[in-house]
Amino acid sequence: MPELDGLWNVRRTGGLLPPLYGVRKRIHGTRGETLLPRGMVGVPFDVVGLELRYRGPLSGFVDILTPYEGRGFTGRATFMRRAYGRFELTPIAGGVMSTVNEQLIKHIDEAHSMEQNVLRMLDGMISSTDDPGILQELEHHKIETEGHAQRMRERLEAHGASPSTVKQAAGILGALAKLPLDIVRGERAGRNARDAYATEHMEIASYELLRRVAQRAGDTETAAACDEILAQERVMAETIAANWDTFVELSLRENGVPVP
Repeated sequence: MPELDGLWNVRRTGGLLPPLYGVRKRIHGTRGETLLPRGMVGVPFDVVGLELRYRGPLSGFVDILTPYEGRGFTGRATFMRRAYGRFELTPIAGGVMSTVNEQLIKHIDEAHSMEQNVLRMLDGMISSTDDPGILQELEHHKIETEGHAQRMRERLEAHGASPSTVKQAAGILGALAKLPLDIVRGERAGRNARDAYATEHMEIASYELLRRVAQRAGDTETAAACDEILAQERVMAETIAANWDTFVELSLRENGVPVP
């Protein structure tokens, strides 16, 4: 079913409606407005499911929508639940509008690519970590991260998609790319912990968004996967936070500073 968010052209198809030349509907989330031609004031409405319920003195008017050919809607204009006209909504600006399922696939693909980046970060941290306890935590989280990447691959395949072979640095990936990642320069301990802590919270934010998009799309399996992954990411973030003193001591020793 097409998403309602966006700008729509309105065309009369029957009944007592006027021609509607130049009339548009703009919808965002649970609110929208009917835009009248020649810059006249818009008429606001609330979006409840597939109903556009007008406010204030027009509260008896409701437009009831039905998905049409996978990209637009047919509509019945009603007053006090009695139909008096029919119309069509078609997307404006650039053809077919993005669907919630397309957005879901995009978010899953970004999560998969993110996990690949995190795996590379963990490899660098593991190779430069001497503390046995921290090393054990990193190796354990690497196994978890490999599982996260596999689950996202499986969710992509469930939607008939495959991971992108080339990913531009945008969104979550761009944010990861901006992290200093001192492991590349051979620096360790404190700075690595800082970057890992930031990355864990970037992952948490990414999966919070993905979970909500999956819920909107009715994809309960992806939403459940996000819940499980989020629990593991939060544990890892808490583990790093519980070891700040250890990271500071390691960092000081690396730089030849005596630690009392």
